[in-house]
Amino acid sequence: MVSLVLSAATSSQGAGRALAVLQECTGVEVERPSGSSTRLWLLRVGYYKLTRAKEQAADWVWIVDHVGQQGAEKCLVIVGLRLSAVPGEGEYLTHADVEPIALCPVAESNGEVVYQQLEDARKRTGVPREILSDRGSDLHKGIRQFCQAHPQTCEVYDIKHKVATVLKRELGAERAWQEFSNQASQTIARVQQTALAALAPPRQRRKARYMNVAELVTWGRRIVQYLDGAGRQQPEWDPQRVEQAVGWVRQYRQEVEQWQQFLEVSRIVEQFVKTHGVTLGGTPLLQERLAATGTLPRTQQLRTELLQFVREESTKAKVGERLVGSSEVIESIFGKWKRLEGEQARSGLTGLVLALGALVSHTTPEVVKEALESVPTKAVLAWCREKLGKTVQATRRRLFAAERPAEQKQDHLQLAA
Repeated sequence: MVSLVLSAATSSQGAGRALAVLQECTGVEVERPSGSSTRLWLLRVGYYKLTRAKEQAADWVWIVDHVGQQGAEKCLVIVGLRLSAVPGEGEYLTHADVEPIALCPVAESNGEVVYQQLEDARKRTGVPREILSDRGSDLHKGIRQFCQAHPQTCEVYDIKHKVATVLKRELGAERAWQEFSNQASQTIARVQQTALAALAPPRQRRKARYMNVAELVTWGRRIVQYLDGAGRQQPEWDPQRVEQAVGWVRQYRQEVEQWQQFLEVSRIVEQFVKTHGVTLGGTPLLQERLAATGTLPRTQQLRTELLQFVREESTKAKVGERLVGSSEVIESIFGKWKRLEGEQARSGLTGLVLALGALVSHTTPEVVKEALESVPTKAVLAWCREKLGKTVQATRRRLFAAERPAEQKQDHLQLAA
């Protein structure tokens, strides 16, 4: 059941249904625990991984970020691995590569709170060599204070967030980009329920928009190419209707080319840092890969800025050392956890936050066996009581508890009538 949730992307309820299908197809009797039992097993595995002893070493890398749901409470998550265990060049970090170090739910956070959380985590692994983050305000202040107290630790800025910050500066103040984005949003409404639905642009995300501009720019480039040869490619569509729907994209032909060059530079830099890490003197290879990424002046400026950023970050590495430069793995972990939460996210931060511990490192049958034998349910419940406040759902139930009996009485009267 735990493996179905962690490895097969099922929900705790869906794991039971999967076993029911297996029984129906094979005729083999299979015990089908309830979804709530599976959820508790998952939390016990997460608690076990979180609290088991960590190696004390000087080469730990901590990847830190905040995660939250509906409500004010959020949780500082620290996952980590040792530099000696970082995958080789050309490979990416996976969920199995990192170990849960700390889960710290709080109602309010600031730099001092983050610093204290980092100091508590230090007791588990020793002082880390590197702390990698997106430099959110609270995180940056807390990490900076920690690094001042422990000079052997360096702070590294996640490359994807750095690139997103640069793109936000370049595109956010550009009138053409704002107009292009707005017209793209209006185009969705015009074509999504018509025969031209295949021409609809991708929906734009409200959160982290500048980390997801590639889809919209790629759509603009493809539409321009399509319009240049529209009559030959899709003769069954009325050219006049096509022109009314997406003909406006033509006026942004030059801008789309510029934006495409921005994205190409960004992609190469991100890919390089993700697969090569941050190394002393490692920028000549990146510079070589960026050499043919466009000749427009703004492209050259962006290329120079990002190359300089990687060069400055590389000075934090020692000779022969390869630091981690991308926190994409923790973003992926959050995505998997939020899918697991589903509609429970509307209840705010709940005990299911412990499942974050279960989603990382290796989960073998032996690990599950050890977790369920060593961690009683009461330990999980005690952790939740100690670490978590009242969830949004619990507050809602308490708030409207007085109305429930009256509502039920009215329902019975209506049924009787």
